[in-house]
Amino acid sequence: MPSNETLYALAEPIVQAPMAGGPSTAQLTAAVSQAGGLGFLAAGYQSVEAVKADIDRVRMQTESPFGLNVLLPSDPGDSADVAALRRYAERMGAEMRRLGVAAGAPRWEDDAWEDKVALACRERVPVVSFTFGCPSADTVRALQGAGSEVWVTVTEPEEAVWARDAGADALVVQGLEAGGHRASFSDEEGHGLIGLLALLRLVAARVTLPLVGTGGVADGAGVAAVLAAGAHAAALGTAFMCTPEAGTSPVHRTALGGSAATALTRAFSGRRARAINNRFMADHDGDAPRGYPQVHHVTAPLRAAGREQGDGEVVNLWAGQAHELARQMPAAELVRDLAAQARHSLQGASTRARATPANPFDGSTSASTVPPGEVEIKVRDDGPYKVTGPARLIDAEGGQWQIEPGRSVVLCRCGHSAKRPFCDGAHRGRFAACERADGVGSPP
Repeated sequence: MPSNETLYALAEPIVQAPMAGGPSTAQLTAAVSQAGGLGFLAAGYQSVEAVKADIDRVRMQTESPFGLNVLLPSDPGDSADVAALRRYAERMGAEMRRLGVAAGAPRWEDDAWEDKVALACRERVPVVSFTFGCPSADTVRALQGAGSEVWVTVTEPEEAVWARDAGADALVVQGLEAGGHRASFSDEEGHGLIGLLALLRLVAARVTLPLVGTGGVADGAGVAAVLAAGAHAAALGTAFMCTPEAGTSPVHRTALGGSAATALTRAFSGRRARAINNRFMADHDGDAPRGYPQVHHVTAPLRAAGREQGDGEVVNLWAGQAHELARQMPAAELVRDLAAQARHSLQGASTRARATPANPFDGSTSASTVPPGEVEIKVRDDGPYKVTGPARLIDAEGGQWQIEPGRSVVLCRCGHSAKRPFCDGAHRGRFAACERADGVGSPP
């Protein structure tokens, strides 16, 4: 039976998605886990020795559980031919010369993934997740035998079934909105193009494993939506890239603060990934061959030079579709804030979803009358007011009530700010004060 003690024991339903290539750091991972979420290290593009050092750094900062993400290799035969790679490198020659670098050598590698799995077993990493494919049942059993929970990232219902049959403990469900590389088992066109909410429901209809939703989630309301769709937690990547603990480059941080659109591209790595649009994508996406990690190595010197020289037009600015919602704040504070926002959003949604709302108008007292009309109620410090229908009342949680023509309600005085809209009045504290849509109100 799958074991998910770490997932079920999270104090907050927040997972920091692994971000290979720099943004994921031991400091970020530890901060998220220490705050009650689950931080992840990214083993991708690092040596086994560097990953071991990161694990040690995390454990020096927190005793809380954390995760390690491993990239599975593509089929060496499922990539661009040498001539196509050479032509692609030649097309970007002007950009290379401008920044004073040469194209990297196109080479296939497996990212030493088996050695990293062996390290995870020796280190008894609490959670090990996989991207770009599904590990074998033997690999899953080896990790579970060492005490690790195994998560597999999926982008289609069929991949979820595959991962379940391999013995995965949980699934990370990646919607199309996600920043960075598509985690699809196959990188062929047409695969892994389902939005997160739809994908969560489709996967839940096929398997009974616990789910972690990721893709375009950048605030508490997004976390709430993922939880309402059946996930046990939400994984956020872009939202954590602006924290001081992240290793995000300055040029990348600047881009995340803008409102530029994102798109899927192969231009930087040869594999589909979502990035903020820039000149390099516009110039080279149509020419980029499907060949990962070969293209990744070809463009690596150019991208590194762009980061060093502050030229965001040649950098892979990985970002989810909601990147402009990312905020600059410490990771621990962000975890707590996201969780609090999610709880508030779920409470408000529950209020709005009630078929027969509880009557908030019992025990009214006398007050001057506000003439009939379409009235929108907003929290205000003065009052009370009496409102005669037809009227639409909006409470502090976003719930709405229609007041029939000729019916009247009284809204009690509160005096609290909008952040503390409840009071101890006769109306059960649901409303503070009111104002007409035209700004007219009549106090008693």
